[in-house]
Amino acid sequence: MPDPILDDVQALMDKEFGDKRILEQILRAAKNDEVISNFERNYVRKLAEKHLGKKPIEEKPTAEKHVEGPKIISTVTPEPIQQKPSHPIQTWSKPTKISKTSSKNTKVLLGIGLASLLIIVIAAVSMNETSDLTPTIKTDQTPKTSSSSSFSIKTDQSSYSTGDIISITGSSKINFGSQIELSIKNSEDVLVWTEQVNAKRNGQFSTLTFAGGSGWEKSGTFTINAKGNSETASNTFSFRK
Repeated sequence: MPDPILDDVQALMDKEFGDKRILEQILRAAKNDEVISNFERNYVRKLAEKHLGKKPIEEKPTAEKHVEGPKIISTVTPEPIQQKPSHPIQTWSKPTKISKTSSKNTKVLLGIGLASLLIIVIAAVSMNETSDLTPTIKTDQTPKTSSSSSFSIKTDQSSYSTGDIISITGSSKINFGSQIELSIKNSEDVLVWTEQVNAKRNGQFSTLTFAGGSGWEKSGTFTINAKGNSETASNTFSFRK
C-alpha cells in the first residue's frame, strides 16, 4: 500500500511549494518504500496545511529528545562476612625427643641438606641470568580502533546559519531496520541534538534537522556523529550565528 504522504509531496512539487531538494528526497523514499523520519513527515504536513488546505492534526512527539545529564547511581558493595572457624586448627605438632645417639646423624644429614639447597640456588640463579639474555617480545594489548569505509555520515552543505535545514545522509552495512544513533556536538563538545533512525534496505540512512536552539549560541565548527552496532563515523561542518 503506497504511503499517504506520496500524494501530498507530489501536489506540493506540482504547485512549487516548499524546498524542491527536500521534497524530491522524501518523494524518492516514499516511492521506494523506505523509512521516512518524523521530521520529514512534519515538514510535509505543515506545508500541506498551509498551501493545500489540509486540516491540522495533533502532532505526535518526534524521535528527537532533549539530552539530560547522566544519572549517577551509587552502589554500596557489602563487606565480606568473615566466618570464624568452629574449631581451632592446630598447626603444630608435638616435639619428638632426639636421643644422644642420633644427634650426630641428624647434624650430618642437616649439613648434606644445606649443601644440596645451596647447589639448587646457585643453579637457579645461573638459569635466570641466562634467560635474561633472551630478548622478550612484548605485544601491545591496547585495542586499536579503525574507521570503516563502509560506515559514513555527511551533511548536504559544509556551512549553515541559524534556521537553516540540515540534511543528513550516510551509509552502513548493518541489517535493514537496525537503529543508528545520530548526534551533533558544538565547538565546545556540548551535545546539542540527537536522534535515532533506522537503516534502509540498502544500508542507507537519512534525516533532517535545523540549525538553532540550545547550544547553537556561538559560531564554530560542529561535529556530527553516527553509531551503529560496533561502528562509528563522524564529520564536521561550520556554523555561523
